[in-house]
Amino acid sequence: MGATDTSHADGRRIDVVPIPAQRPPADVDVLVVGAGPSGLATAIELDRHGVRVAVVDQASEFTLVRAGAFSHSPRTVEFFRRWGLVDRIKEEWTFPPEWNQGTLFLTSLVGHRLQGTTTRSFAKPVGTRHSFEDPIRRPQTVLQKVFLEKLASRGVVVSGAQRVTALDDHGDGVVTTVQDESTGQDHAIRSRYVIGADGSRSTVRSLAGITRSGEYATSRHFRVVVRVKGALPERLRPYPSATNIIFNQSYTGFLAAIDATDWRIHVGPFPIDHRPTDDEFLAAGRSAFGFDIDLEVVSITPFFKSTRLADEFVRGRVVLVGDAAHVRAPGGNLGQGFGDVFNLGWKLAAVLRGTGGDELLRSYHDERHRHDGRVSAHALASSIAADDRWARVREVGVPDDADLSAEADGRRASIGAIIANHDGPAIGVDLDERYDSSGVIWYDEGQLESDPEWHPNRYLPEGRPAHRAPNGNIDPYGDTLYNRIGSDTALLVLGRDTSLVEPFHAAARERGIGLDVVYLDESDARHAYGADFALVRPDHHVAWRGNGEGSPDPAAVLDQTYGRVTVAVAAAAV
Repeated sequence: MGATDTSHADGRRIDVVPIPAQRPPADVDVLVVGAGPSGLATAIELDRHGVRVAVVDQASEFTLVRAGAFSHSPRTVEFFRRWGLVDRIKEEWTFPPEWNQGTLFLTSLVGHRLQGTTTRSFAKPVGTRHSFEDPIRRPQTVLQKVFLEKLASRGVVVSGAQRVTALDDHGDGVVTTVQDESTGQDHAIRSRYVIGADGSRSTVRSLAGITRSGEYATSRHFRVVVRVKGALPERLRPYPSATNIIFNQSYTGFLAAIDATDWRIHVGPFPIDHRPTDDEFLAAGRSAFGFDIDLEVVSITPFFKSTRLADEFVRGRVVLVGDAAHVRAPGGNLGQGFGDVFNLGWKLAAVLRGTGGDELLRSYHDERHRHDGRVSAHALASSIAADDRWARVREVGVPDDADLSAEADGRRASIGAIIANHDGPAIGVDLDERYDSSGVIWYDEGQLESDPEWHPNRYLPEGRPAHRAPNGNIDPYGDTLYNRIGSDTALLVLGRDTSLVEPFHAAARERGIGLDVVYLDESDARHAYGADFALVRPDHHVAWRGNGEGSPDPAAVLDQTYGRVTVAVAAAAV
């Protein structure tokens, strides 16, 4: 089973996917600048909430085989499922599934295993400990392809070859001037908001005058896609391991399959202004494979081990998401961008409808800026620690694959111990999106002082306000709470007490707020949330919880949740 969806019937590869060449609308609620994964996801999320949205991008096409992100956490897959795209994304298979053996630490693809355990199991249940979803591996350009199909099916206009040249935020709307790259003609697009999803060198961020803070890189690295020419070599049959981290004296870094012929490697560090030759990249690839294999370079993407965080995610009617808002040491930045999108979509839709107040959009910055800052700091520290481990491996010295002596086996065991000496999976990075400096969360009394400190390697699933809502089965046929929560905020009724249902309904009707009531009268759900009632936002975060007796006025809870009042919140310790 190969990458059949990227080939014609006659066997020719499809390496380029066009961005539609259509004129953008003159007037729209929200204009998204950038047709990368975060920008297209923003359009999908806003369309889900009934917002008129359009997307423009300077490019006219994107390369399907590109050395970008392709590992997606269970939380990210939860977003895919909410957008109705998880199965379609999985259908865009990239290599035979038996190649998936977990992440292995090897001396080369055909060498010795240093660490790592094969995670494949025929009897493994679906999902992970804290999510009903498994992580998946698909190139980010596969996501763009699927997202474009989704938007086309919804009639959302996506326009390629449109370069943004000016941005005029006049207080009650924005006029964006774009130049058609094919005709040279300028035209204006009026929108109530503009979202910059145009990458780390964001034109929107620059035109809006938003500055960035953080660490600058001192060296340059490259993600490179190398293609195996011809048939799969005999040494890799019947199937290779798809995801590997290689340690040898010539190469250290990823060797990960993208499809049945293409593999991603990491090469560097190099001086900040140096670009290696293709021959250097190919030599690194052969060292990773561990034998003389016929390769060609098909994609090169530079990256930098640095953190850069926009000082404002919202300025006036300009909003930033994804790489335009934050970049960090590699690994997970795309998932952060999707987290931005999921947080922003329902809020901006509520503001456009008039059900959300000014504080609701401001809370996007307060919530995501703090979270993205935490994750970025961890990513940089983790990258530095990994570099230190690799340096210690080099000091020990990786024996040649052909050396089968006892001394060589001893050194490989020592190297395995060095590799294993780390803090474990960063589950807190993936799942602990807590929002503890938000004006739209109704915190428990004393919660900000009593919440366990955020840690990248720890996740404690709790139904506390500001935390990701615990998910669970809600019927005998496998439907989950996350499947049940749609575009409206949900009031969970977690016991026999229904006294707050009608007051919440009445307050929501008075404010034009859509409210869905979900009855979960069972002990497991009540235990997970620690209260008789919980209000869960469309982005799966708990806004409030409480009991019928002594609870605040539901109208006050909804006013705070939708930013209709201004609430000062003391920032908790990072």
